[in-house]
Amino acid sequence: MNIHEYQAKELLAKFGVAVPAGVAAMSVDEAVAATETLPGPLYVVKAQIHAGGRGKGKFKELAPDAKGGVRLAKSAEEVRAAATDMLGNTLVTIQTGEAGKQVNRLYVTDGVDIDREFYLALLVNRATGRISMVASTEGGMDIEEVAHSTPEKIHTIDIDPATGFQPHHGRAVAAALGLTGDLSKQAAKIASQLYDAFLGTDAAQIEINPLAVTGDGKLMVLDAKVGFDSNAMFRHKDLAALRDETEEDPAEIEASKYDLAYIKLDGDIGCMVNGAGLAMATMDIIKLNGMFPANFLDVGGGASKEKVTAAFKIILSDPAVKGILVNIFGGIMKCDIIADGIVAAAKEVDLKVPLVVRLEGTNVDQGKAILNGSGLAIVAADDLGDAAKKIVAEVKQAA
Repeated sequence: MNIHEYQAKELLAKFGVAVPAGVAAMSVDEAVAATETLPGPLYVVKAQIHAGGRGKGKFKELAPDAKGGVRLAKSAEEVRAAATDMLGNTLVTIQTGEAGKQVNRLYVTDGVDIDREFYLALLVNRATGRISMVASTEGGMDIEEVAHSTPEKIHTIDIDPATGFQPHHGRAVAAALGLTGDLSKQAAKIASQLYDAFLGTDAAQIEINPLAVTGDGKLMVLDAKVGFDSNAMFRHKDLAALRDETEEDPAEIEASKYDLAYIKLDGDIGCMVNGAGLAMATMDIIKLNGMFPANFLDVGGGASKEKVTAAFKIILSDPAVKGILVNIFGGIMKCDIIADGIVAAAKEVDLKVPLVVRLEGTNVDQGKAILNGSGLAIVAADDLGDAAKKIVAEVKQAA
């Protein structure tokens, strides 16, 4: 689960992290009123969407040469003009894709005299099973471009969960950023605070870009992107309340109601699988056969008929889907339950696209009998390779 920048900064401030003063605004008038509570005379008006690259982005409704989603303002009138341009309009960035995202919220912050900019992030290193701090002197830039062009400027510091954050980790972060003296101490302190925030909120990622040295020698977080482990939100009701569903795909919201792991992709073959590893393999083999998956959907190991029916309907709600591949290995998940759900959903939505089903495992014979007796045009597959070839052939034939 992701949150907006203003929410991330408010959260990090609770752990002692230094951030500029700022006010969230849902209307133009609220944005203008924010200037009365901020020191000024320089303000920053920032569009709040769940995507990076806002400053370099462009609004669909504005002229091509119009400024992006992060603007400097020197007066309340300039804040009003920026807010009027942004609110209700669609911001397109490198991360949103061509569709862009509508801006419904703004963040007006106090302007900061920036001397230097850095990059600092915390994430879970899947290879080591530890929290890693990623630091770079190239702040304010796309970290992907830095990693590609100058990987030597990115430093990774792993933290052993048995010992937690130690002073030498702070020194390592400061050294990676090239900071000495008092700034080195400030960097170590912020790194420690961010680590506490990461653990304390069950975060999946905390990205600071930029972490800046101000003109008066202070180290301050100027932008923050924070995401949490959705599986841990049951013990963070306050954080769960920060969720902005307008920033999420409606199908993904619907899937979350049934505890389904669903992510929309850009392909044309819908997938329903049980188990994340099997789902990844299914998507890979579809690509190997020359087409692309329209989604990742893991129904889990103990899905009910209702859950399977909901999953099937979510896949079909995507107009880009030209065919569906169901790949189920029945363990706890019984094949006859899957079959019942498939038949119920297909009849309810009046299935009009090719459907290939591969079932194996618990109650597989009963499951196949249900599908065969359904009266639906379901193509049976013997294994995953056979299933992928058949769905690709069916889609191409129907085109």
